[in-house]
Amino acid sequence: MENKKVNYSKFLVPLIIVMALMFFWNLSRNINDVLIPYLKRACQLTDFQSSLVQSAFFGAYFVVALPAGWYIQKKGYRNGIITGLLIAAIGAFLFYPAAETRVYSLFLIALFVMAAGFAVLEVTASPYITKLGDPEGASSRLSMAAAIGSLGATIAPSLAALLLLHEEDVAQATIDAFSAIELETFLSSEADLVKPPYIILGAILVVIAIIVVFTKLPSIQEEKGGDKKPLLDILKFKHTLYGVGAEFFYVGAEVGIVSFIIRYAKWFNLPELTEQKSAQYITAFMALVLIGRLLGVYILKRFKPQHVLAFCSISAFIMVFLAIITNGYFSLTCLSIVGFFTSIIYPIIFSLSMKDLKEYTKTGSSVFLLGIVGGAIVPPLMGYISDTVGIKYSFIIPLVCYVYLLFFALKGHVVKIKA
Repeated sequence: MENKKVNYSKFLVPLIIVMALMFFWNLSRNINDVLIPYLKRACQLTDFQSSLVQSAFFGAYFVVALPAGWYIQKKGYRNGIITGLLIAAIGAFLFYPAAETRVYSLFLIALFVMAAGFAVLEVTASPYITKLGDPEGASSRLSMAAAIGSLGATIAPSLAALLLLHEEDVAQATIDAFSAIELETFLSSEADLVKPPYIILGAILVVIAIIVVFTKLPSIQEEKGGDKKPLLDILKFKHTLYGVGAEFFYVGAEVGIVSFIIRYAKWFNLPELTEQKSAQYITAFMALVLIGRLLGVYILKRFKPQHVLAFCSISAFIMVFLAIITNGYFSLTCLSIVGFFTSIIYPIIFSLSMKDLKEYTKTGSSVFLLGIVGGAIVPPLMGYISDTVGIKYSFIIPLVCYVYLLFFALKGHVVKIKA
C-alpha cells in the first residue's frame, strides 16, 4: 500500500501540470476563431487577410513539430515543457506591441511564436502522459487529458467573445462615417481589447514554467532502439501517404468552418444575432466535439473504424451542404452539428494510417503530423472565395475535404504493402 502511495504522489503533480497545459493550449488555439472577426474589424481587413490568423498558427505547428520531436529526444520532456511554455509566453506578450501599433503582420508573428511554443508542448505532452504511471492506464490518462483539452476548446469561443467582441455590433456603415480622428480613436480602443487577455495568458504560462522548474518531475528514459527509419522510406506505404492527406483535409475543414462561423452569421444580417452571440455556435461546435469523443470510445469498440469514418464523412458533408442551401439559424445549427461528426475522425485516420507499419511507425507518425498544415491553407482559400464570390460559396471547400475523407475510408486506407 505504501508503494502505491509513493507512486501516486510521484505522478500526480506532473499529470496535473501537463493536463493544465493541454487546457491552456486548446483554449488559446480556439480563441483564434473569435480573433479572426476581431482583427478584421480592428485592423480593417478582408476575409482572406483575417484568415491568415490560422495560417500563422497552424503554419507554426507544421514548421516546428519535427524539430520539436528532435529537441525533446535530446533534452528530455522536462526541458521540452519549460521551453515550450516560455516560447508560448513570449508569443502571448508580443500581442501588446502588436496592439499598440495595430500592424497586422505583428499579430501574425505573435501568433506564430505562441503556436511554436504550443507545438513543442503538444509533441511533449502525449508521450509523457503515457509514461506517467502504469502502461495499462495510458489510454485512460490520454482520454482524460483529451477531455480536459476539449473543455478548454469549448470555453474559449464564449470567453473570447466576451473579451473581444461587443454586446452590440458596430455597423461598418458607422465606422465608414467616422472622421479620421474618430476612426483612429475607435481602432485604437478596439486594439486595446486584446492586451489584457494575452498579457494574463503569458503570465500564466510563465508561472507554470516556474512551477515546472522547481518541481521534481520524473525523469523518463526513452527506449533505446533503431526502429525509426529514413523519412523517404515511408513513400512506399501509400495508405500512410493517403492518411497524411486525410489529416490535411480533416484539420483544414474543421478549422475553416469554425473560422468563418461568425462571419457567416453576420452575412445573414439578422439584427438580434450579434458577433458575440454568433460565437455561441462555435462553442456548440466544440461542445459537440467533446461529446462525440466521449461517445467515440464506445462506438469504436462496436464498429469498424473505416465504416465509422465513412459515416462521419457523409454526415459532415450533408450538414455543410444543408448549411449552404439554407439560411439563418438553421444553417448555422447545421455547421455546429458538424463538430459531432468530426469529433472522432482524428484517432481513426491516425490508426488506419499507421496500420502494419511495424518498425516504420515512428517515421510514419512524424510524417502524419505534417498534415496539420491543412489548418494553415484551407481557411485562406475559403477567405479568398468569400471575398471574390461570396461567403456561402467558401463552404464548398469543406465539402471537398469530406469527399476526400470518404475516399480514404472506402479505399485510401487499404494496406497494399506491409512492413
